[in-house]
Amino acid sequence: MTALDEPGAIREGEALDQGALVAYLGSRLPAVGGSIAVRQFRKGHSNLTYLVRIGDAEYVLRRPPFGNVVKTAHDMGREFRVLSALAPVFPLAPAPLVLCDDPSVIGAPFYLMERRYGLVLRRALPEGLLLGPDLADRLSAAMVETLVALHGLDDRAVGLEDFGKPAGYVRRQVEGWTRRYLAAATSDVRALNDVAAWLAERMPPERGAAVIHNDFKFDNVMVAGDDPARLVAVLDWEMATVGDPLMDLGCSLAYWIEATDPEPLRAVAMGPTAMPGMWTRRRIVDEYARRSGLAVDDPSFYLVFGLFKLAVILQQIYARFVRGVTRDERFRTMDRTVAVLARHAAVEAGLE
Repeated sequence: MTALDEPGAIREGEALDQGALVAYLGSRLPAVGGSIAVRQFRKGHSNLTYLVRIGDAEYVLRRPPFGNVVKTAHDMGREFRVLSALAPVFPLAPAPLVLCDDPSVIGAPFYLMERRYGLVLRRALPEGLLLGPDLADRLSAAMVETLVALHGLDDRAVGLEDFGKPAGYVRRQVEGWTRRYLAAATSDVRALNDVAAWLAERMPPERGAAVIHNDFKFDNVMVAGDDPARLVAVLDWEMATVGDPLMDLGCSLAYWIEATDPEPLRAVAMGPTAMPGMWTRRRIVDEYARRSGLAVDDPSFYLVFGLFKLAVILQQIYARFVRGVTRDERFRTMDRTVAVLARHAAVEAGLE
């Protein structure tokens, strides 16, 4: 069997006060005792994720990144709330266990949740996993089915009716991510400026309200080790809200790099979406529309928005590095990826 997704050593400067952590959890979790060990899941670029082993029990801890300067991002309370609402009705949402909003414990608010076991598929597949065309086809279907199932939940029935502001969601997203780009700009990326203007001029009408993940992609899901076409968890709910489901679809499409895409774009792929048997973006859109019953009249707008948003997210991370609030060397050349995404967004919008 292919090895499950496992943590590694904690990155320099990102350690937790293990004594304070176990003391805090001792009065909040049943039967907490024994030695504590903390490791870090090191692939993420945003909120930090740790494996906490106390005695024989294993948990996952999430906290904001060190050097976070975005006041509205990395809200542990929001992430805890959405998981609390979804876990009873959406089996792929891990159950949250403890929320701590006291930064004096480990230096920032955090929450603890159950650990799920499985594989996380990234561009480089886990050792021993063969992803043939048939498995790739079934995996593509599973990704679409999962997004449709999430969007099909009744936000009122699960207690999330006030979790977002669906009215005017498209406009707020376009304008909000444009502001975030301007705040994080370290140099002038003309393509992003052009795309922002194009999005502002092309905004479609709202297409309803749904619980949306806002970062649904391969390395934010976990698949079963014995059947990689079966999802066992959806992770990283920090950007979840209630809003237009087609905007969520667009964010997912931005990650779905195809084998026929230009080489610079294929070089920054974050998942195995270009492998033989994987669906094209066009088929993803068609199958989503068929299974959800929701017409996708302007797929180009949603894809361009998704690419723009992804570029801005990476630009924010790069800006943290340039401005010295993080020393993570993975971020040193992230501006190159921003430029590639910006150009692709401009091409998809017909601006180049």
